[in-house]
Amino acid sequence: MQNRTPGNTQGIDVSRYQGNIDWAKVKANGMTFVFIKATEGRTYIDPNFQKNVNGALAAGMMVGTYHFFRGTTVEIARAEAAHYANTLNQIGGAKALQLPPVMDYENNPGNLSRAQMNTVAKAFLTELQRLTGVKPIIYTGNSFASNFDASLGSYDLWVARYSTTRVPDAQPAWKRWTFWQYTDSGKVNGISGNVDMNEFEGSAAQLRARYAAATSNPNPTNPTEPANPTNPGNPSNPTTPSNPNPPTVPPKGGEPMTAEEKAAFDALKAQVDRLQARQQMEVPVWAKAAVDAALAYDAKNPLFSIDNGASYDFYRFITVMHRRGLFKK
Repeated sequence: MQNRTPGNTQGIDVSRYQGNIDWAKVKANGMTFVFIKATEGRTYIDPNFQKNVNGALAAGMMVGTYHFFRGTTVEIARAEAAHYANTLNQIGGAKALQLPPVMDYENNPGNLSRAQMNTVAKAFLTELQRLTGVKPIIYTGNSFASNFDASLGSYDLWVARYSTTRVPDAQPAWKRWTFWQYTDSGKVNGISGNVDMNEFEGSAAQLRARYAAATSNPNPTNPTEPANPTNPGNPSNPTTPSNPNPPTVPPKGGEPMTAEEKAAFDALKAQVDRLQARQQMEVPVWAKAAVDAALAYDAKNPLFSIDNGASYDFYRFITVMHRRGLFKK
C-alpha cells in the first residue's frame, strides 16, 4: 500500500480511556478529524460517547464514530448493527456527522472460518447502511485484513499498522488505505496520556469532500454544522422534530399575542426548555446566527437564556426553527 505523505490531514480516535478531553486544544494542535467509540457488541455504549461527540463538534473537528464488532452469526451481526444505529440516533444519526460510521473488526472470538467472517461482516455492514443511510468504513489490523475477501473492497479501509518504516500490506480486498492508524502512543495537547494517531490519504478539504455526499451535510465548508438538522430532538424520525406540532407561525415580536400565538409560543418554549436542560456547551459557530435571531426576535419575551450554555440538541433545534423562518419579523 501507499506510504504516508506530507500534507495529509491528521486525526485521532478516542474512547473512554482518554478520559476528559479538551477538544479546543486538540483542534489547535493540528488534529482535523476524530473517530469516537460509540458501541461494542449488542449492548455496550461507551460512557463518554455523547460528551466526546459534542465536544469535538463544538471545537470544529470532522467527527465519525466506530463500533467494536463481536458478531459470530448473521443474527448477532444484525443485532449489533441495530444497537450501533440506535446509539447514533442519540446524537442525531449517522448523517449528523461528517464521517461515516465504522465497523471495527480486529479479532475472531468465535474462531470463525474466513468465509464465515466475511459473511457476518457483510451482514453487519449491509444492515448498518440500511439503518443509517450511510455506507460504513472498515477498520482492521494490518494482518487481520488478510481475512477479508475482494467483495469487501468497495468499503473504505482504515488500517492499523504501527510502524515508521513499513507501510500496510496489500490485501485481497484493498491495495490502498483511506485512513492509516500509524501509532497507538501519540501525544496531543488536550489529552492526558497516549492516543491513537491517524492519517487520511489527502488534505482536509479532500476528506470533507469525500464524504460530504454520503453524510448529506448541507454545508460542507462548515464541518461543525449538523448534517441533518431537521430532527434535533427525535433522531429516530429524520423528518419530524421532537415537538410533533411545531408552531408554523411565530408570535409577532413586540406585539400582543393572540390566544393561538400564546399557545404556540408556550409549546415552543416548553420544547426549548427540555432541550436546554441537557448537557450544556457554549454556542457552536454553526448555531450562532440562529441563536442571535431567536434572542433578538422579542426582547420583552425571550424564548431562552444561554448565560450558562445549552445542549447540542438545543442548538440544532434553534437552527431548524431559524431555517424555517420562525424568527423572522
